[in-house]
Amino acid sequence: MTSIEDNKTLVRRLVDEVVNGDNPDVLDEIADGEVADAARRWIGPFRDAFPDFRMELVETIAEGEKVAAYFKCSGTHRGPWRGVEPTGRAFEGVDEIYIFEIVDGKLRSALAVEDNLTRAKQLGIEI
Repeated sequence: MTSIEDNKTLVRRLVDEVVNGDNPDVLDEIADGEVADAARRWIGPFRDAFPDFRMELVETIAEGEKVAAYFKCSGTHRGPWRGVEPTGRAFEGVDEIYIFEIVDGKLRSALAVEDNLTRAKQLGIEI
């Protein structure tokens, strides 16, 4: 059984090493197979669209096997995203909240709420 602090550390590793560090190989250490595969399918194309994408971990709250994490995100639109060609514009301070489930020391699931409306407005995209 892992501690609440261990669970928070897994989330920090996801952000610091995988997302911001652009090292998807770490997923095999910190996430179960299904979550690791889903993260690769999301992170790769998103990083292609926003090569300088960054997530700033603002706060984590944990209880039992759950970790809620609040992020502020930024990036510059350099590749296609949601069928929209690159605008060259940046988004900053976009809110994202995730609730992670951690079982046996690995990320088992993730539920996300992302403020794509603010992101799109900052990029000059209508959605």
